[in-house]
Amino acid sequence: MTPPSQAPNRRGFLTSVAAGAAAAAASPLTPTGGRQTAAAAGGVHTGVDETLRVGLVGCGGRGTGAVVDALVADPLAKLVAVGDAFADRTRQCLAVLKDQAGVAPRCAVDPDNVFVGFDAYRRVIDAGVDVVLLATPPHLRPEHVEYAVQQRKHVFVEKPVATDMPGAARVAKACGVAAEAGLSVVSGLCWRYDLGVRATMEKIADGAIGDVVAIESAYNTGALWHRGDNPAWSRMEHQLRNWLYYTWLSGDQIVEQAIHSLDKTAWLLGDASPVRATGLGGRQQRTEAKYGNVYDHFTVFYEYASGQNVYFTCRQQDGCSTAVDEVVQGAKGKARVLRHRITGEQKWRYRGPKPSMYRNEQAEFFASIRRGEPINNGAYMVNSTRIAIMGRMAAYTGRDQKWDEAIADTTRLGPAEYAWGDAPTPPVAIPGREA
Repeated sequence: MTPPSQAPNRRGFLTSVAAGAAAAAASPLTPTGGRQTAAAAGGVHTGVDETLRVGLVGCGGRGTGAVVDALVADPLAKLVAVGDAFADRTRQCLAVLKDQAGVAPRCAVDPDNVFVGFDAYRRVIDAGVDVVLLATPPHLRPEHVEYAVQQRKHVFVEKPVATDMPGAARVAKACGVAAEAGLSVVSGLCWRYDLGVRATMEKIADGAIGDVVAIESAYNTGALWHRGDNPAWSRMEHQLRNWLYYTWLSGDQIVEQAIHSLDKTAWLLGDASPVRATGLGGRQQRTEAKYGNVYDHFTVFYEYASGQNVYFTCRQQDGCSTAVDEVVQGAKGKARVLRHRITGEQKWRYRGPKPSMYRNEQAEFFASIRRGEPINNGAYMVNSTRIAIMGRMAAYTGRDQKWDEAIADTTRLGPAEYAWGDAPTPPVAIPGREA
């Protein structure tokens, strides 16, 4: 008879998925070299409980959607813990999940594993989960990624990964530790997981339009949600509930939303970083105090050392034309990335399958964990976040930004401590004037 200490069990299964993680770093966020983890070597998962226990941090629409996609993508995954700053958000999330056919039985969250408050992320991560989905307002992301990696969890992290350069640096360091530890880190920059976009990018990389000369990029949309105000809310609660409109929480629209476009332009250029950015922007429709201190439009020109330029615009204004795509001008043709079409000497159009990119990213994420072949999207998700922040800095200041100087910026956005109470609204940036 096999002694209990040697019998197949869940702990052994998870160790085979990501073995050696605890020994892979000399300190919680200090990478070490030369170690091969069992996760990197792969593992066989039979005869044990193969459930992957999932925790959600951030119970808004994107976080709730990520849970659904994750549980559909992996039929052995199970949601066991949720956390948010607000109790009503956790209740809304669980109510939505309860009505989702096919996944509701695996949303088995015990009341003791529903966490509320600024420290909810720690309690979710410490609740015996294997995988954590991070979907809070972006400002909080660096601290959450750091702790998840420190606790050796596989991480899905929504975009962007920070709202300032110090935060981006923290995430870059944590992703390095995750790589050493054999942990998967998958980004919410979902177009990287769209099959049509991937195919288009491959055609461009293979020379279908010749050398890339320039890229026109746009993320021009209408206005987004606002949750109003309530006399019972503290100013901190008001800002958190309306986080889109505060630069310290969202990064402004160029970072929070339009990073999707800037990520695709970086991808087209081999994930290189621009050497310079020149930008402008402002607020024309969203001028009321309730819209915090963000802009409603940006235009940024990015210069790359290779000679290509990216001409980028984004807008969130109602009643205006919308446009979301990258137009790539090549020496021998032109590509429209989201239309999956190439014109010129080599005409081409993608006609293959188009599964949900949100579901595909979760499918590849969970498959990587089960194969013991971790995915780490850290390099590009940090680079794209920095590109977006650099563009915001150029527009806010009215001054050209050089890459090396921009990423070395030490300005940390947001309060030193998180507490319910007063939270003054930061001023709207006026180009040419110091904030």
